[in-house]
Amino acid sequence: MRAIATLHENMHISEVYLCRQKSTFLTKSGKEYESLVLQDKTGSVDAKIWDPGNPGIGEFEAADYVAVDADVTRFNNNLQLNVRRIRRAEEGEYVPSDYLPVSSRNADDMMAELKRIIASVKEEHLNRLLRGLFLEDEEFQKKFRFSSAAKSVHHGFVGGLMEHTLSVARLCEYYSQNYPILNHDLLVTAALCHDIGKVRELSAFPENSYTDEGQLLGHIVIGCEMLREQIKRIPGFPEKRETELLHCMISHHGEYEFGSPKKPALIEAMALNLADNADAKLETFKEVLMQAGNNNGWLGFNRFLDSNVRKTSE
Repeated sequence: MRAIATLHENMHISEVYLCRQKSTFLTKSGKEYESLVLQDKTGSVDAKIWDPGNPGIGEFEAADYVAVDADVTRFNNNLQLNVRRIRRAEEGEYVPSDYLPVSSRNADDMMAELKRIIASVKEEHLNRLLRGLFLEDEEFQKKFRFSSAAKSVHHGFVGGLMEHTLSVARLCEYYSQNYPILNHDLLVTAALCHDIGKVRELSAFPENSYTDEGQLLGHIVIGCEMLREQIKRIPGFPEKRETELLHCMISHHGEYEFGSPKKPALIEAMALNLADNADAKLETFKEVLMQAGNNNGWLGFNRFLDSNVRKTSE
């Protein structure tokens, strides 16, 4: 199997990939074409079917495994497949685990780190909240371990949500050590919980797309609902601490234009926003550089980073 990460311009490929997205558009001249996103566990690539009526173009849908013959081209500094033939792959032509992008970190190791961080939270009600959600709720834990943190921007792979959550929590631990004014237990609890709504905002792999609930409510609202449901199970949970924790949740995107219902009004909320933004941006940058392969030149404008980017010279 030729992995997507090894593709380069001017290659011709005959491979099986997972079709993650499929959409139909019109060219400027009014001619129909199909736009696809194909993936394996090493990455994803855009693909175009410029002549959908071609006899070599078979029936298939998004989330199908497809056998594709295509030329590898470059458009706007990104690789793209010009599809000549494509069909739904038959069972036995593929191994599903080869097509799901997976965290480079071991899931059991991440769970061990999660337990360590939870144990560091000494405030009784916050610790009980974290244990009830992450350690005792088996259904949530399974989703949390398997979910991505995003559809495509950053940590869009199996285990991505847990990896991102732990990275944000580690940054928050560092902040609390360097700025003693921060309430460690509140900040770390908020860090671990800030994206829990994504287990319902995004569907399971291989689809990994927005659910109706995710489209209509978003992970911030969903996460706050989940947190309140968990808090109701804890007798005597302080009302003020619940409000402070929920504020950290709803303000963690920092700005109204980024989907935050409120801007940070607590220093812990500000720290969480900075940690979340830092990990998301750096992971996005890392993934852009990894997808560039051996290309050491300028990689083009990235709208998420709002900049034309390239690798650092060795």
